[in-house]
Amino acid sequence: MMIWVDADACPVKDEVYRVALRHGVAVTIVSNSPIRVPSHPLIARKVVSDGFDAADDWIAEHADARSIVITADILLADRCLKQGAAVIAPNGKPFTTSSIGGAIATRAIMADLRAGGDVIGGPPPFTKADRSRFLQALDEALVRLKRQA
Repeated sequence: MMIWVDADACPVKDEVYRVALRHGVAVTIVSNSPIRVPSHPLIARKVVSDGFDAADDWIAEHADARSIVITADILLADRCLKQGAAVIAPNGKPFTTSSIGGAIATRAIMADLRAGGDVIGGPPPFTKADRSRFLQALDEALVRLKRQA
């Protein structure tokens, strides 16, 4: 089992480490620039080129049915779901094959509104409830993967 983290803007890296180490699962932090990670045999860092979507491409190529991917990127989530991976957003909401279509459609609508000059704001601020929901979702996903193994 492996946890892949789309790390450049991920607010829950410390939580990933804590849950992964408790379960004895390896974590790879994937980013375009070096990010400090704890020194532990189960935690690795992969720095990819600074090319557009380089980290996303790398994660999508390595994700499989024994993986959990942590990302807020809807298009990366879609690619990883197609590879059979479980995908969780940093706010704890899982991306699923049944929810990803709606998320992609909403993303496209918001992009169109922004392109048309509408000021629509960004995502809501990250909260303690989001962090708690993430911890629970990651723990549940790891337990589910272990049962399948």
